[in-house]
Amino acid sequence: MSISKAVIMAGGFGTRLRPLTMELPKPMVPIANVPMMEHIVQLLKQYGMDSVLAVLYYHPDVITTHFGDGSAFGVSIEYVLAAADYGTAGSIKNAESYLRGGRFLIISGDVLTDFDLSAVIEFHLERKADATILLTRASNPLQYGIVITAPDGKIVRFLEKPSWGEVFSDTINTGIYILEPHVLELIPPSREFDFSKDLFPLMLQRGDKLYGYVADGYWRDVGNLSEYQQAHFDVLGGSVSIAIPGERKGNVWLGKGCTIGRNVEFRGMVILGDGVTIGDECIIESSVIGSQSCIEPAAQIYRSILWNGVTVGQAAFLDADVVGNGVQIGAHTTVMENVFIADRCRIGEHATLHPNIKLWPDKHVEPYAIVARSMIQEEKWARELFTDARISGTSNAEMNAEFAARLGTAIGTALPIGATVVSSRDPDPTSRLIKRALVAGLLSSGINVEDLQTTPIPQTRIATHTRGAALGFHVRRSFRNPNQTDIVLIGSDGRDISTEGTKKIERYFYGEDIRRVPFERVGQLRYPERQNESYLANYLQLLDAERIRQRRFRILVDYSFGMAISIFPGILGNLGCSVLAVNGYIDPYRASTTAADEDNRREISSIMRSLGYEIGFKIDPGVERIALVDDRGYWFSSMRLLTIVTALFLESNRHRAPFTIAVPVEATSEVDMIAARYSVQVIRTKNSHAAMMEATRDQRVLFVGGTRGGFIFPEYSTATDGLYTVGKILEMIAVTGFALSELDTQLPKRYQARRAIHCPWHRKGAVMRQLMEWSTSYRRDLIDGVKVFTDDDCSILVTPSPGSSEFMIVAEADAEDRATGLVEMMAGLVEQWRKDK
Repeated sequence: MSISKAVIMAGGFGTRLRPLTMELPKPMVPIANVPMMEHIVQLLKQYGMDSVLAVLYYHPDVITTHFGDGSAFGVSIEYVLAAADYGTAGSIKNAESYLRGGRFLIISGDVLTDFDLSAVIEFHLERKADATILLTRASNPLQYGIVITAPDGKIVRFLEKPSWGEVFSDTINTGIYILEPHVLELIPPSREFDFSKDLFPLMLQRGDKLYGYVADGYWRDVGNLSEYQQAHFDVLGGSVSIAIPGERKGNVWLGKGCTIGRNVEFRGMVILGDGVTIGDECIIESSVIGSQSCIEPAAQIYRSILWNGVTVGQAAFLDADVVGNGVQIGAHTTVMENVFIADRCRIGEHATLHPNIKLWPDKHVEPYAIVARSMIQEEKWARELFTDARISGTSNAEMNAEFAARLGTAIGTALPIGATVVSSRDPDPTSRLIKRALVAGLLSSGINVEDLQTTPIPQTRIATHTRGAALGFHVRRSFRNPNQTDIVLIGSDGRDISTEGTKKIERYFYGEDIRRVPFERVGQLRYPERQNESYLANYLQLLDAERIRQRRFRILVDYSFGMAISIFPGILGNLGCSVLAVNGYIDPYRASTTAADEDNRREISSIMRSLGYEIGFKIDPGVERIALVDDRGYWFSSMRLLTIVTALFLESNRHRAPFTIAVPVEATSEVDMIAARYSVQVIRTKNSHAAMMEATRDQRVLFVGGTRGGFIFPEYSTATDGLYTVGKILEMIAVTGFALSELDTQLPKRYQARRAIHCPWHRKGAVMRQLMEWSTSYRRDLIDGVKVFTDDDCSILVTPSPGSSEFMIVAEADAEDRATGLVEMMAGLVEQWRKDK
């Protein structure tokens, strides 16, 4: 086969398979009574690869004890233990001394597949490739590396674990690679280095022969509990070709020494391990039962996976559950759907376990007990804890005090004992409850907390950075859904916490290895004094306050019932502004930006015209964004506001050119037209606040403008702050002498048309792949979605929605009807692609 050795990556923690993997490395989790890694070994042997190297890290003894030298499985296995978590490519570099004999194949030990490996090897040899990635199609590609290839298979673009806006194809990286030995020279020793994030992009940059082969067959990454169940259903349904131990008799695979009672009914495909006893009158449907398990009379088991040594009592009922080794389930017990029971738990007779709960190892449920909640975790968080740096859940249901206290402990465990965390919240009562529980968890793990109490998140970001805290968090009522509560985590630099930080917290959250410190090391809770005074001093220091005072602005401010009212009147007074305040008191139940604001806006427009105020500002309840109305009573759209603020910034800072500004890819080309007048470079970012914050890492960037009313001035903060934005706009108007209404009539004008198109989740990746193929001949940007530029200076941006089954289409042109026509044309294409197979 021209492969000198096959490498099995077998170091996974299996965090998202907990509680099943509390004491078991992920590759040893059984599929159809056989460890996943054993299925991989058999696949390698089938295609002539009998020299195997296993790279281990987590619970390595479990793997080495099971496989030994490999002779019992018809192969030769060597092992190398990583000294640290060096990443996927780094762990292979760590094993370099074992791989000097020639090209080698790499495969994960925790996937289920029946790919024809001989076909990809032949492809690799024909192309004389340096590296070949085995690819497949996926209906939901978000968790994988997206790959785009040329017609000959050469890879032209690679992106690891994209957002929906970066899903340019449904062709994904399976984690199966063929490498020539010289590729190892590109991997630095003894440091973290990843195939997808580091090695393959480097090879693309170097112009190496990096190819992708789209394989036919079955492949599933068994990454979480839902995927684990689905993998079994696929095996039972015949979707994957793997070896099943035992002898097949009709619809039952029988292991050695099984005992079957009278009138047992087997429905669908059933797999029984060795020494299984099934009592009289039992019903077993589409299930897997591990070796030495005992199912007592009249029990009913539907679509469930039982590991070894499980006892199911008389007349017990299980439906779509997973049961670990040595579990005892009492007589007449009911276990409802999607319950995951870890090793050695004991469930008393007549107990009831409600759906969607998990029991960690060695838990004991008393007879007749009703278990309605997980005995460790909530099922809500089984798949995903963070969305970027945010955690969201239904207020006082999913997002409750118990959850928050445990999350606080997990955050604390991820930090050194004695570290400091800054906390704050909005006025919502649930936010108060959740913040207090989070603080309690942090204190219990030895973390000190500086509580800013009710404080806007921009102020919290600044305090986290300036006070030298390790972390900050803010709890708020979600502006996306008023029935939900958000927890936003802030890094030490004031930006969102990094992905590495969220993954570390998740690892502790899903595990039991959280830290509880002795009583004398419990953290201290402090309430910093004069926080508002500190914020005010920093605010005024960075503005030309005297210039604003001389201008004597007459402005209207709509506080939106939010937190700005607690500090902003004092700031405006210091700036010498004459102010009319609207909605100027805190009301958490009215502090939202909804369709009801239209009446509010009409009223403010009337006030502006009748009383002659120059500018009106609407500050969002979270104090991050603004809307603006001019002396005509005209509310600027968020896109036009971006154009106007950009023009003000460029004019008032023209003496500092050349410099760079950044705006989202969705922003109109009006920004580019204005920037060209000042010889200023424009960088495009993704359409998110996180991407805007990341843009400030570039020291050349002096301004970041958003498309939703948020603006960042890096000399002041690395995040949006609505209060500073108001002050900065007043300063720039005072410096330039511009009037907003006049500026609006003078600046370039482009038209945008928008339309949302429904697309089933499982077709979104396929639509993106066809969009990429269709747009090949156009100039395009692939920053967030696909932005295509036409020959007549128009553009079409197509972005898959991250939170709904939709595509958003935005077309831009000099004429409104042209923009509308482009939207309709692209909508027709998307509708066609979503139906194509």
